[in-house]
Amino acid sequence: MNTETLDYSDADVTLKGFLAYDDNVTGKRPGILVMPEAFGLGKNAKNRAKMLAELGYVALGGDPFGDGREFTDLQDAMKVAGALMADPARFRARARAGLDKLASLPQVDATRLAVIGYCMGGTFSLELARDGAPLRGVVSFHGGLQTQRPAAAGQVKAKVLVCHGADDPLIAPEHVTAFIDEMKTAQADWEMISYGNTVHSFTNPDADGTIMPGIKFNAQSDARSWRDMQNFFDEIFA
Repeated sequence: MNTETLDYSDADVTLKGFLAYDDNVTGKRPGILVMPEAFGLGKNAKNRAKMLAELGYVALGGDPFGDGREFTDLQDAMKVAGALMADPARFRARARAGLDKLASLPQVDATRLAVIGYCMGGTFSLELARDGAPLRGVVSFHGGLQTQRPAAAGQVKAKVLVCHGADDPLIAPEHVTAFIDEMKTAQADWEMISYGNTVHSFTNPDADGTIMPGIKFNAQSDARSWRDMQNFFDEIFA
């Protein structure tokens, strides 16, 4: 497997992505953009990129903040992430920069692209879908569902899979209801799977509940959601 840091840019911001692909595979293949949590492009998103490469995809871990910045303190992360998310156009452009870089790679079939994301990264993936990005599909794992720019009818071109913890205290029930109504209004091809006894960050093995009890890894839901993602990819890339 080939892994490397890949520089790209969003306007005047230099971004440092993490590229992973099987260099023994020839020919173009689907590309998956992996958008990380609010702590930045860290271990979990990079591991997911490598797992996707093992499945035969070209995966690019996107850098949300520039220069590969990561945070260890939740408050610091939320301050920077909140400022980025407050500007919907800037937020969408940051993810689109990663998608454009991925599509330009010689190993990638630019007609077969998808985005997955974790927490804030899940919000990135849904915002790209709302923006009508040229994607086959998007997957949100415990991502925020609210938006300042709901999709209009016909605007969502990508198929949408939302993997949601049924007991996630960070995703308000009204946000779930509003998202469902939005997808119906947009006439999108969408699916939401709620995993029981599951809270926020259920895919991250380092989420041990010390930050707050509602942020905790769930091995069973992690495995189930990964299989659900693979089935989704089998469908959209068939």
